[in-house]
Amino acid sequence: MTTLARTALVVAAVLLLLLGLLWVFQRRLIYLPDTAPVPPAATVIPGARDITLTTRDGLKLAAWYVPAAPPGDLPGDPPGEVPDGRAVTVLVTGGNAGNRLHRAPLARALAARGLPVLLMDYRGYGGNPGTPTEHGLFLDALAARDAIRTPKVIYFGESLGAAVATRLALERPPDGLVLRSPFTDLAAAGQVNYPFLPVRALLRDRFPVADAIAAVRAPVVVVYGTGDTTVPPDLSRTVAKAAGATAVEVPGAGHNDLTLLNGPELVGAVADLADRVRRQG
Repeated sequence: MTTLARTALVVAAVLLLLLGLLWVFQRRLIYLPDTAPVPPAATVIPGARDITLTTRDGLKLAAWYVPAAPPGDLPGDPPGEVPDGRAVTVLVTGGNAGNRLHRAPLARALAARGLPVLLMDYRGYGGNPGTPTEHGLFLDALAARDAIRTPKVIYFGESLGAAVATRLALERPPDGLVLRSPFTDLAAAGQVNYPFLPVRALLRDRFPVADAIAAVRAPVVVVYGTGDTTVPPDLSRTVAKAAGATAVEVPGAGHNDLTLLNGPELVGAVADLADRVRRQG
C-alpha cells in the first residue's frame, strides 16, 4: 500500500470516527439547558406561583403560572392547574437554551397586557428531571396544555420551541399560534450553524415546521428579526408563507436580542392576536 493510500485511509477513519461521535453526542449540541434550580416564582414575578406538570411518561416538571395584571384570585385553585379567571392564556414553549427564569421578562410584559402566562420548562431544564429529545419536549408541552383551564389559549413558540408549539397545535389545536424566529426544520437551521457537516443526514431530532404548519387550524403570527444569524430571516419568512401567517418583521434584531424577548413589536403581536381571539368568541 502506498503512502498516499495509507494517508487516505487514516483520514477516512478519522472522519468516520468524528461523524460517529457527532451521531452519538449530537443532542448535546442541540439542547443547551440551564439546569440550575429556579427560584420560587413569586420572588421573581409578584403574584406568580409555582405549579407541577405531569407528563404522559411520568415526569414531574416545574413550571410557573403568571396571572394577568392585576393578579387574579389564586387561593383555593387546584394544585398543578392553571386557574381560569381570564379568557386567553399564553403557553410559552421556549427555545433550546436557558430556562423559564430567562423568559420572566416576556411573562411580565404579557401579563401587563392582561394575558395570563404559563412558563414551562422542558425535561432537563431548570432543575427538571429527564433528558431532552424531540418527542420528550412534545410530551412536556402537552402536559402544560393539559394544565390550562381557560377557555382560550394561545401557543407562543420561541425558535426551537416554535417547532414544539407547531406539533402541539396539530395534536391540541389552540385559538392562536405565535412563532418567534421559527426555522423550516432543525436541519435547515443546523446547516447554517454547522455548514461543514452533513447535518440533514446526521440528525435524529427533526423538528419540522414548514411542512406541518399548513395543517394548523388557527390564526398564525410569525415574528422574526432581520439581523438574525442563528435562524436566518428567510427561514422564518418561508414558515410564514407556508402558514398564510401574519408576519411581523423586527428590523435589525438578532436572535437573542432583548427586543425579541419582550420588545414592543413582539408583545404587541401577541396582544393583538389575543384581542382577535376574544372578538371571535
